[in-house]
Amino acid sequence: MTTNTTTEEQQLDSPAVHWAKDDDGVVTLTIDDPQASVNTMNEIYIRSMAATVSRLEEERESLSGVILASAKKTFFAGGDLALLIQGSPETAEQQTEMTNEVKSHFRRLEGLGVPVVAAINGSAIGGGLEVALAAHHRIVLDLPGVQIGLPEVTLGLLPGGGGITRTVRMLGLQEALTKVILSGTKYSPRDAQALGLVDQLVDSAAELIPAAKAWIAANPGAVKPWDVKGFKIPGGSPKSPALASLLPALPANLRKQIKGAPMPAPRAAMAAAVEGAMVDFDTASLIETRYFVSLVVGQVSKNMITAFFFNLQEINSGRSRPQGPAVWQASKVGVIGAGMMGAAIAYVSAKAGIEVVLKDVTLEAAERGKAYSVALEQKALQRGKTTAQKSEALLARIHPTADDHDFEGVDLVIEAVFENVGIKQEAIQRVVSVVSERAVLGTNTSTLPITEIASGISRGADVVGIHFFSPAEKMPLVELIRGAQTSDEVLAKAFDYVRQIRKTPIVVNDSRGFFTSRVIGRFVSEAVAMVGEGIEPVAIEQAALQAGYPAGALQLLDELTLTLSQKIRLETKAAEEKQGKLWSAHPSEVVIDRLIEEFGRKGRSSGAGFYEYRDGKRLGIWPGLREAFNSRSTDATLIEMQERMLFSEALDTVRCLDEGVLSSVADANIGSIFGIGFPAWTGGVLQYINQYQGGLAGFVARAEELRARHGAQFSPPESLVQLAEAGGSYR
Repeated sequence: MTTNTTTEEQQLDSPAVHWAKDDDGVVTLTIDDPQASVNTMNEIYIRSMAATVSRLEEERESLSGVILASAKKTFFAGGDLALLIQGSPETAEQQTEMTNEVKSHFRRLEGLGVPVVAAINGSAIGGGLEVALAAHHRIVLDLPGVQIGLPEVTLGLLPGGGGITRTVRMLGLQEALTKVILSGTKYSPRDAQALGLVDQLVDSAAELIPAAKAWIAANPGAVKPWDVKGFKIPGGSPKSPALASLLPALPANLRKQIKGAPMPAPRAAMAAAVEGAMVDFDTASLIETRYFVSLVVGQVSKNMITAFFFNLQEINSGRSRPQGPAVWQASKVGVIGAGMMGAAIAYVSAKAGIEVVLKDVTLEAAERGKAYSVALEQKALQRGKTTAQKSEALLARIHPTADDHDFEGVDLVIEAVFENVGIKQEAIQRVVSVVSERAVLGTNTSTLPITEIASGISRGADVVGIHFFSPAEKMPLVELIRGAQTSDEVLAKAFDYVRQIRKTPIVVNDSRGFFTSRVIGRFVSEAVAMVGEGIEPVAIEQAALQAGYPAGALQLLDELTLTLSQKIRLETKAAEEKQGKLWSAHPSEVVIDRLIEEFGRKGRSSGAGFYEYRDGKRLGIWPGLREAFNSRSTDATLIEMQERMLFSEALDTVRCLDEGVLSSVADANIGSIFGIGFPAWTGGVLQYINQYQGGLAGFVARAEELRARHGAQFSPPESLVQLAEAGGSYR
């Protein structure tokens, strides 16, 4: 087959799909949205593809094959989220028609009667992969950063462009659900090929089109398996005995995963897959559409799209980063303190290719810190997530030491020592004269004021808070705290470092507890107050789980330790009283103090807290808790308990905005979800207020009800009341 191409003039009514036909009758369709940097399923694409498919059908007799290609860096980004977020119950019929139209284009492509190949030059995510799934063969450029997958469930949606219907028939029901649809996993090209989502890999972009044409020449009679008479889904349909015995585990695992949280997308995706597997392809496609539209017009998908796409995009684009300083990369990081947190910071830094000096008071302690990375890499090797060569290189970048002089050349310091101002000041000051003159001096603290720490360090303008969350190798967020002296250059460098280690930075201003630690304290305190009121502890924990929190508040406090909570509260009280402020006691305080002082229960690390423990394993609520606080003497509805937790965090976040601790709605929403486990379905702590029934006015009215029943902590700030009266929202 020759590869000479004669480009025909593009049709005026299909500006987003360029047509080029070669001498052998192979048409290359290059998708190129003229109004955007990526291709999405927007109106211009839909019109263009409709016209293009019609032309293909008209010229079918002269065609030998079709190649789907892209002019963008990514193959296809997916659905147009700006369009989808506008969905409402009133637009359901219109959304159904549009979805079915898009899917009809795919169906007509795969039934064209000639081989269709997707030449995937970059990531194909969500709707982008669904475009490629319509082809008979998928060839992917195997480059780092290229991702293949259907992550719609992480945005409160499901793959509604044929993704469920096709992957179930390609991989089998169980495999498609667990590895693609419900997990939302984004795979590398090699992993996608091993799974069966793509068929072939090439090493360079120049090989894509020739490889596609070669496959077309070798497979002139290509047809989708489900269009062949007698086709059966791999592994069987839900009616088959072999699969029927496995199916009950799927909803059971789903319940375990979402814990009763109001997350409709996973349930809808599972239903669409199972119901669709019991009927023919075209009926399954209609079922998929109905479930998809039910999610598009609902509130949860809007919340999750707002947070995980628009808010996250805003943060990662650097909106909270000082704009003056040039983009920077750390070359050598010095970590002070080789405990669990310091060891994990060393690991994530080395994993990003940065040289790391890991210091502790003794070489043995520093080497134990490096052993943390060794253990993580051993697990990664066992799971096939890395190679021996990559692992050895990563570990070689971590240099344990007890010598301050080994910090020579370090351009970023991160101390992770005991939570005490004096100890942190001394740890940083010891290396100030050794590190680079322009080195960033970072302190990993969760509550201590950065300005106070910086006051005892000779280069106060270079001090910035870099608050990691535990375990640092897993948690995606880093909270950056700007002290009174912190310079723009230092804050920008800290922001760039967080992006360098592939984490998400939020930026807040200095205050005791900052944003995340302060606000999560409200969640925990409200749950503890309920214990003191005589509400059943198990009911409180279950309310938190069904609200969408990753763990119950009492369990979380046991992990953090009750003594730490008490210490932070007493320090905060002393600091506020020193400033002449009146301390307003929270009803949770007496519960914490009694458990520590009367019963000696300090948390999991001491083997006794709200829960009982045996050999470090959590057994259940301590029976004495019910006797001590007369549990079950007070009734509370599930909604009441949940809203006390959710409102307590949301209201304090508004206060953080008012006080200047927060300056960005996006930082608040993403910080609350990624850092402190605020329920993902809400779209974040401020989006929760936006989406509350009745909007901000409805939220304020409910806050007043909670204030009347449970205390002043639920008083809505004046700024919130005014915004509600103006009909506004948090954007």
